[in-house]
Amino acid sequence: MELRHLQHFVAVAEDQHFTRAAERLMVSQSGLSASIRALERELRAPLFVRTTRRVTLTEAGRALLGEAERILAQVRAAHEAVAAVQGVLRGTLALGTEQCIAGVHVAGLLAAFRRRHPDVEVRLRQYGSGTLAEEVAAGRLDLAFAYRTQADTDQLRSASLTTEPMYVLCHPEHHLAGAAALTPEDIAGEVFVDFHPDFGPRRATDAAFAETGVRRTVALEVNDVHSLLDLVDENLGIAVVPRHFRHKREALTALPLKGTAEAAYETVALLPPHRSTSPAARALMTLLETGGE
Repeated sequence: MELRHLQHFVAVAEDQHFTRAAERLMVSQSGLSASIRALERELRAPLFVRTTRRVTLTEAGRALLGEAERILAQVRAAHEAVAAVQGVLRGTLALGTEQCIAGVHVAGLLAAFRRRHPDVEVRLRQYGSGTLAEEVAAGRLDLAFAYRTQADTDQLRSASLTTEPMYVLCHPEHHLAGAAALTPEDIAGEVFVDFHPDFGPRRATDAAFAETGVRRTVALEVNDVHSLLDLVDENLGIAVVPRHFRHKREALTALPLKGTAEAAYETVALLPPHRSTSPAARALMTLLETGGE
């Protein structure tokens, strides 16, 4: 089994299209097809279901994908480790983060990293915290900045970055706007705007309400920060968010959420559980710990 066959297989699986994968890999489409056929012959199983519009993985293809990604990640790590010993950091840093994560200025951190290590290619991916944890565990991300849950940190190595309280955001004309602070019981009957359940702020809010046994209804669900702020700004509902969100829309009223030990948002760096941290990921963590100096 050749590494290039696995590289070609993963590219087609990601793009779900032979032409796009061939363009990305800078190989001919006929060569890519031949590579996939060779892999299928060796494994004695079809890996893709081909249609005129796209290709999808077969059951055998799905079984191979995770293993192929792990093998390729280990090969990259081997190259990077040797380069690091020689004093040159090369390769790829696969970094994941949630939108507007607290405790780390991702753009500034990457700017400092690129100044020091210009030969490292950075691949930044944004997902919800649940997906970030899965991607790190599978070896598709070298590290990720995410909301901490006990389940994730039990399975992965983690380093705490910051912890901040949760706040209730509402329109200044909302009937709650004059309160000094609020509890889950105070807002249980309100209309909520919130993120997809995979996102850190949603996970933190759900945990706070679960601790107090208070039920709530999310009437408007979004998957990005600006949409959430826009909906609250239109007085369509309230939102429970980490403290740093209140500075993103100064016109909104921000009230502390009290009455539950779970009303806190802890940001962590998630690292793979068993395999060693890549040299590029170690360099990024060192920059983070030293403030970019």
